[in-house]
Amino acid sequence: MVRDTRDTEQSVVTEQKAKVTLYWLEKSRSQRILWLLEESKVNYEVKTYKRQRLLAPPELKKIHPLGKAPIISIESETTPEPIVLVESGLVTEYLIDHFAPRLAPKRYADGKEGQLGGETESWMRYRYYMNYAEGSLMPYLLISLLVNGIKSNTPFFIKPITNMITGMIESRVLVPNYKTHFDFLESQIASSPDGGEYLCGPELSGADIMMSFPLGVAKDRVPVFTQENHPKLWAYVARIEGLEAFKRAVQKIVDIDGTYDATI
Repeated sequence: MVRDTRDTEQSVVTEQKAKVTLYWLEKSRSQRILWLLEESKVNYEVKTYKRQRLLAPPELKKIHPLGKAPIISIESETTPEPIVLVESGLVTEYLIDHFAPRLAPKRYADGKEGQLGGETESWMRYRYYMNYAEGSLMPYLLISLLVNGIKSNTPFFIKPITNMITGMIESRVLVPNYKTHFDFLESQIASSPDGGEYLCGPELSGADIMMSFPLGVAKDRVPVFTQENHPKLWAYVARIEGLEAFKRAVQKIVDIDGTYDATI
């Protein structure tokens, strides 16, 4: 039988007096990590960075060679050097494993511990959304960002050509895929396990934290995602943005940086 050691792991790490540093970049995925740190109640500090011509500043490459946000470093009594982590999924799972195991759903159904197919629906959803947020949904939002950039920064004399091209991308790629994805997500909220209000059931999980960034971006930038078209999903976004830890994370940036803008 596989024993669930998450609570034990959390207490051990807490005793190690770990400290997390978040290298926060404006208009980036860093904000959901700040929310996770607030949920985790771990000792942390934030170092903020501003974009330069829409790109991350070169200073971030001193922390990690790729220079991409989010980046965290973790110091503790058991680590001779800070642990540096990048990529939202890895950062989220690592922090949850060590500081907030309550944000990971129960893995196995009772009596099915360690069995192939013995995982709970909540846990399977959790693992799915850890990958879906960046692997399936976010690419379309980035394409949309590029399309909008082309439309707004093109000399007037070639606008007819670029408008034709960007219009084809929107109509043939973005709009149909947005409809597919947001209809799917609407159905996922409607079918949440145990009648829950979150993606994986009645309790908040790391999946909700991962999805908060693309959904927050989509709310402002995706025309097909509206309260009328997707009422349950729209209400879900409002619900997570109304959570106390989420609001504390927003206020943290306002206090440090004077303003808050986490969308691309």
